[in-house]
Amino acid sequence: MRPICADLARAGWAAWNVEYRRVGRGQGGGWPETFLDVAAGIDALTEVDAALDLDRVAAIGHSAGGHLALWAATRRGLPDGAPGARPRVPIGAGVAALGAVSDLEAAPSLTEPGGAVHDLMHASPADAPDNRYELANPIRRLPLGSPVLLLHGDADETVPVRRSREFAERARAAGDDVTLVEPLGVGHRPVIDPRRPEWREVVEWLRAVSAP
Repeated sequence: MRPICADLARAGWAAWNVEYRRVGRGQGGGWPETFLDVAAGIDALTEVDAALDLDRVAAIGHSAGGHLALWAATRRGLPDGAPGARPRVPIGAGVAALGAVSDLEAAPSLTEPGGAVHDLMHASPADAPDNRYELANPIRRLPLGSPVLLLHGDADETVPVRRSREFAERARAAGDDVTLVEPLGVGHRPVIDPRRPEWREVVEWLRAVSAP
């Protein structure tokens, strides 16, 4: 994400590249730590010594980060006590999810032991000891209440483009303003290359939603 953050900064935006504990041996991520890290990283904007307009914050994420960007936009509706609830910095301008994992439960094989979603959530939906999937899965928390850009190459073999199509359909039905862009012949990673036209789609959308 560093190249696109640099590109955004050159274009005049304040870009905040949020890192978080990841899933894997010794990294300490998963539920709820990864989500708490994302929430803390966004809320830390209140402590930055800079002239920031915190009423016009947008989130951008790619792949698993796209899931977390969408989730961050749902924080305003989380119940008290839930990880990430009561945000100090809401995602008010919009959220751009690029090649995103927008539905944690769409691929059952990933929610079983050994699957990437199971590793993140530390349980399958059926075996979770609480309502963590309801709290963590963006498609369960619609409407987001902010404009949404879903940019997803139709040749993405890592996250199928149908995930964004399904999310767009559900989000629109819930009343969200959703833009779905499907670059032809584009795979998973080119959408975050600032040299490519796909990224310009994100920049133009961001200009539109972040205008005063």
